[in-house]
Amino acid sequence: MGREMQRKVTKAIFPVAGLGTRFLPATKSVPKEIMTLVDRPLIQYAIDEARAAGIEDFIFVTARGKSALEDYFDVSPDLEAELEKAGKTDLLEVLQATNMESGTIAYLRQHKALGLGHAVACARKLIGDEPFAVMLPDDVISGPKPCLQQMVEAYEETGGAMVAAMEVSPQQASLYGVLDVAEQNGPLARVQGMVEKPPLGEAPSNLVVIGRYILTPQIMRNLEDIERGAGGEIQLTDAIAAEITAGRDVYGYRFDGQRYDCGSKAGFLQATVAFALSRPDLRDEFSDFLSEMHATRQAAQ
Repeated sequence: MGREMQRKVTKAIFPVAGLGTRFLPATKSVPKEIMTLVDRPLIQYAIDEARAAGIEDFIFVTARGKSALEDYFDVSPDLEAELEKAGKTDLLEVLQATNMESGTIAYLRQHKALGLGHAVACARKLIGDEPFAVMLPDDVISGPKPCLQQMVEAYEETGGAMVAAMEVSPQQASLYGVLDVAEQNGPLARVQGMVEKPPLGEAPSNLVVIGRYILTPQIMRNLEDIERGAGGEIQLTDAIAAEITAGRDVYGYRFDGQRYDCGSKAGFLQATVAFALSRPDLRDEFSDFLSEMHATRQAAQ
């Protein structure tokens, strides 16, 4: 059993330096990561998933203009006092669940937008010689068990590097990092190659990487050595592919759940509908509204 297999994954990197231009003008003053699905910011879904997987140290790679994100995880004593005074204990519990203990959260600045690989590399000194997770808050995943928890449990058996994977249509594969699969074993696929955004029709499979990773400290060293890849950026995919070239194990993990791309407007709206319908306090009223909207639209056609 390798060293990485024996070490628990307790650190996670959250790359949140993007400008969120697809959501302008909202993101002119509000970081995309604290835009809300129903009544919880995108970042809260990622944090809750990380906690369920045993993550203890949370590393945010940010940029200028993200101070509202930092404030979100700070305590709000005045608001808490008002809720306590009003006897609103249920809301007080919800609010306190968003607080992060001092020392568990760190913020780093990515001064140049040089890609996901560069954002991850910004955290190398805080990661040290430990395995770590990377979580992209744009990808919100609902399922019977949190996605990262599924991956951590699989990683404890396999070691190596692991990426969350899902199947897409061949037409969509060119939008993602695509896995070249050597062999499959249940939800695990041992990978023999990775291609970032291959040209249409040239993808080695339709199994693509989405925003959850469990990586070894060697990945950080790979990021220092690789040259800029697709789009002139330092690609995390290239650093993971270097592990395959070196003969080390890389796995794709087909998670059990539904992924929503909340980096796009359509995906964000789809997630909003899905999460609203999953809420007992909203389900009936919202479902009736959607049914009425659909009936009105059909009648108009």
